[in-house]
Amino acid sequence: MEMHQVRYFLAVAQLLNFTRAAEECNVTQPSLTRAIKQLEAELGGDLFRRERPASQLTELGQRMHPLLKQCYDAAAGARSLASSFKGGEIGALRIALAHSIDLALLIPHLSEIKRQFNRLELRFLRGTSREVADLLKKGEAELGIAAEIDESWDRLDVWPLFTEAFELVVSKEHRLAERDTIELDDLHAEQFLSRTFCEHSRRISASLREHGIDVEQGHEISSEHDLIELVEADIGIAMMPRTSPVPESLKRTAVTGLDARRTVSLYGVAGRQRTAVANAVMRMLRGADWRAIAG
Repeated sequence: MEMHQVRYFLAVAQLLNFTRAAEECNVTQPSLTRAIKQLEAELGGDLFRRERPASQLTELGQRMHPLLKQCYDAAAGARSLASSFKGGEIGALRIALAHSIDLALLIPHLSEIKRQFNRLELRFLRGTSREVADLLKKGEAELGIAAEIDESWDRLDVWPLFTEAFELVVSKEHRLAERDTIELDDLHAEQFLSRTFCEHSRRISASLREHGIDVEQGHEISSEHDLIELVEADIGIAMMPRTSPVPESLKRTAVTGLDARRTVSLYGVAGRQRTAVANAVMRMLRGADWRAIAG
């Protein structure tokens, strides 16, 4: 079945006249009639009763009409969508973010991208750093953002964006909230909330242990929202990246003597074709001045 056959059938079904339908489709009547006959042969029966002054749909034609119209409309919609993508009217982006990356980092850039396309379609995927790498490998994401991907895949492109420090976050009712500087010795009696979804959680715990701080009696948290609520309730304290947003009810302070940092990077797949939106976002992120955000 060819799409032009379906188009001719729909024209005849609407006008009930082969001659007028041929004019409507800008083809000769013999060409239109031949295409209709080929379609009838494929479907195994007549679609029209050739009567005067007007042709009529047969029972088969009536049953096939909604199906063929749906088929034709779907094909026309697909062509229109493809044309919109090709012409840059619609922009699409599939981007994978590690759980520990705050989406707010991308908002200014996405707002700028939005002005460049009449219609923008975004798909955000979340996962661990390893899952971000898997999404890139499988082609389910065009770009990825994570603090660290432990992956030796030779097609993985990496562009470091910024390096930031981890800071101590406590409730404003906590005994350390009024301190402008916090020493490692101040943390010995505290219970820590471990951000298990963060790639650097184990590294930070190991660093604290090296300074004699017992982190084994702490709590393991698998979401940022839960961690914030527990800190607000003064159930524990946490080490969080500088770009992680915290409410005004919490206080964040650097810990003197603790070198805890992470580098946030943009990831892509070498040699793989990207959409116009992905290329634009990649250029924006790589060219952005992150110093005001990362400190």
